[in-house]
Amino acid sequence: MPRLLLSFAVAVTFSPLARAAEPLHVRIDAVIETKAKAENASLAAPADDAEFLRRVYLDFAGTIPTVAVTKAFLADTATDKRTKVIDSLLSNPSYATRMADLFHVAFMERLGENADWTKYLRESFAKNKPYDQMVREMLRADSKDADTVGAAFWISKRLENYGQNPVDYSALTRDVGRLFLGKNFQCCECHDHLFIDDYKQQHFQGLHTFFKNTYLVNPAKMIVAEKPTIEKHPFASVFTKVQMATGPSLPGMMMIDIPMFAKGMEFETPPNKKTNEPGVPKFSTLAKISEQLPTAKNTDFTRNAVNRIWFAVMGRGLVHPLDLHHGRNPASHPEVLAMLADEFAANKFDMKWLLRELALTTTYQRSSVVQAGKDAPDSRLFAVALEKRLSADQLLTAMLTATGNDPKAADTLRPKFLKAFANQPREPEDEIAPSLKGALFVLHDSAVLELVVTKPGNLVERTAKLDDAAATDELYLTVLTRKPTADERAAVAKVLAKHPEKRAEAIGRVAWALLASMEFGVNH
Repeated sequence: MPRLLLSFAVAVTFSPLARAAEPLHVRIDAVIETKAKAENASLAAPADDAEFLRRVYLDFAGTIPTVAVTKAFLADTATDKRTKVIDSLLSNPSYATRMADLFHVAFMERLGENADWTKYLRESFAKNKPYDQMVREMLRADSKDADTVGAAFWISKRLENYGQNPVDYSALTRDVGRLFLGKNFQCCECHDHLFIDDYKQQHFQGLHTFFKNTYLVNPAKMIVAEKPTIEKHPFASVFTKVQMATGPSLPGMMMIDIPMFAKGMEFETPPNKKTNEPGVPKFSTLAKISEQLPTAKNTDFTRNAVNRIWFAVMGRGLVHPLDLHHGRNPASHPEVLAMLADEFAANKFDMKWLLRELALTTTYQRSSVVQAGKDAPDSRLFAVALEKRLSADQLLTAMLTATGNDPKAADTLRPKFLKAFANQPREPEDEIAPSLKGALFVLHDSAVLELVVTKPGNLVERTAKLDDAAATDELYLTVLTRKPTADERAAVAKVLAKHPEKRAEAIGRVAWALLASMEFGVNH
């Protein structure tokens, strides 16, 4: 090729326009790989089919694949089989259930359960409702709209008070900043943050002003009402004592003017004392924040959203911890964070589209096994797939799938699994945190042990009929979604040889040991 043409071809290949024409997942991988190489980090090999299949099922279906699905996938020689399984899972009803479980934990942080809220999440994800719309409905908390009544649970639960304790408006304000803007203003209620220059007392108080006049009328029906906001909210730093005041405002945005109304004219619909119906103010701060916060123009919102979705899929945020976006804690890959935020907004906050792009990346499909003789690279580089803890719901559903027991048993077992594996309220479930409580539950609880007792059609009953080699394959493919190693085959054969007269019980013990393993308890 002539030198001039060659130069032109290279320029086109590496030009911003050419890169923009590539799919998002290709551009993500280019940035991740370039940085890993610059840091001399060894990129892990692609995950094998078994590792990939288990990972994508846990992420998008909330459980492991059945043994029949695993065998079929491993035997499939099609080059596009991974793309097909991603698309299949995103269109399966189990996707909505999985996303509802995932975002319930993310949004509510184990503060409580509510049937209408669960229904709202499942229906929203089943319809692929835009993410910004979901957040808008949560912040608006309109219990009169039958289609979105469940969304009011996000605020109504946080407006509950317990005993003589007042409503914790400070916690509500912090949660809005943390979960929707990625900024933890906890230390800014009384003064500017002492260690994070970006976080100011004005940010906390401006957010607080949106909610200070809200109150809960009926906890059971999640009816949230507002008193009229008629003046700015006063505050002062405990250090300077200088008196200040603010109207409702989001960090980095203009303060909202509070309109003035003649006394008695503040309400669109006045309160009805006879029926105890709350009034509807003409100036609604909930309406204002629901309009201003979840928008494409609000980069705090868009970047926090994609960062949390990246975390759910990749095991670590581009910004980590998730609620500490600030100048001294930059994203590991700023270009990726900006790309994700811009494209998510451009694609109208389409959750399935974004999840599909992430799942198609080589980054997502890398092995979690570090190359022999190599040190584990910095987790911030995403050069190796990171382990992710299974939520209590994932662990329960995966155990039922593996053991072949009735899925309806989940209703009875779920409270036990939540007690054993869920975090305390307001503790984010963003790290792998094995606990003695969880270990003892798996080792001794009758509900878990009952899963590996012989029952018609379950794993133990089915496997006990096979010879040792076939039984070992069946156990490992069913529980761990992979074939056993030679050492594992030998170990299982040794156990079975010791108890020929109690074969089904021995099979159950092996199955129980696999369920109790660290390998089963994490998505890797």
